[in-house]
Amino acid sequence: MNLVDATRPENAGLSSLGLDGVDAGLQAEIDKGVLAGAVTLVARHGKVARRSVLGFDSIEKKTKLKTDTIFRIFSMTKPVTAVAMMILHDKALWKPDDPVGKFIPAFNHCTVFEGLDDAERPMTAKADHPPTLRELLTHTAGITYGRSDALHDRPYKDANIWGAPTLMEFAERIGRIPLAYQPGTQWLYSLAMDVQGAIIEAITGQNLADFMQEHIFGPLKMVDTGFWAPPEKAGRLASAMYLTSRKGGLNEMDKSPMGNDYLSPPRLAGGGGGLVSTLDDYARFAQMLLNRGEFDGVRILSEDAVALMSQNHLPAWMLEAGFGIGAMQIRPGFGYGFNGAVFTDPDAAGIPVGKGTYEWDGAAGTWFWVDWANDLIFVGMIQRFAVTEGIANTQQLTQKLLAKAII
Repeated sequence: MNLVDATRPENAGLSSLGLDGVDAGLQAEIDKGVLAGAVTLVARHGKVARRSVLGFDSIEKKTKLKTDTIFRIFSMTKPVTAVAMMILHDKALWKPDDPVGKFIPAFNHCTVFEGLDDAERPMTAKADHPPTLRELLTHTAGITYGRSDALHDRPYKDANIWGAPTLMEFAERIGRIPLAYQPGTQWLYSLAMDVQGAIIEAITGQNLADFMQEHIFGPLKMVDTGFWAPPEKAGRLASAMYLTSRKGGLNEMDKSPMGNDYLSPPRLAGGGGGLVSTLDDYARFAQMLLNRGEFDGVRILSEDAVALMSQNHLPAWMLEAGFGIGAMQIRPGFGYGFNGAVFTDPDAAGIPVGKGTYEWDGAAGTWFWVDWANDLIFVGMIQRFAVTEGIANTQQLTQKLLAKAII
């Protein structure tokens, strides 16, 4: 099944009036001055019901967004990395309960940080078990992002992990750092997907960017997706990134907080947040998942692989424990699959999507979800880092509004 423009939303089982409501909800955020602009796509039954272009790329320059604007999708890279991992799972090259150390030897000897002694020296204990790939794929392996002032994050800075010459050395440096907690006992957002990139390289002998191009972007005709925007496409890269001010307005940022200009190849391809993409490219990726691994006559994953990736892998107690990141708060009805969140009970989670819906977002506000129960996908692209309480989460906003449009 291919993505085909519907002649009208009703042909895709969606109400035109309801889709107007989705656009109006986002336009209200633009009118309030807390969002510069957004492009969105909704498809149902394999047909694009609407592409919307709202607001500005740059408020200051009055330049408009376009459907082919290239966005920094940050953590929406993570589900792509999951697909890369599942391609190798289909080839029986790894199993969820394999230890990470099978591919990254430093993880065979993990210790766990247990605080400081009286002399303020780090205390560690032996890990109860070596972290597994299932734990790596679900942010429960004990790794962190290494960015906070917490004591367990200091060694990440000392190890200069992003200064490593290769992804393997990057992952080895992380493996030598004491884990923040015993594997499987907490959920903590982390560099786990970047470590997965090193595993993909170790298994295949290819660098991560080449593997994704050969096995995902090329077959899916995702022509504008990669780890940088080359010169001939640089003019289409979203020109402005915004940060919400403490007063609720928008401040244009001088540079990406991730330290990448996305206009040249990165030294290390970040499987956790390094990709750029477009509205239609990411819709092709999402539709492949909705089609359970196939798109436009090309099979990327087996149906079993999609099912494994998109099911909840967290125990019931963990859904009650108050873990989460940003708008993605793990809770009853809202668990975590491989590199993305899963609605196990939408009513309990308080969001009107179909049971089993898989979703994630990016640091600059991009978002998507795949809803098998309603046979639809939604992709939204913005470039705003929201740090102010009370700013609407665009994913939850559009999910609630889109539910009213389903016929």
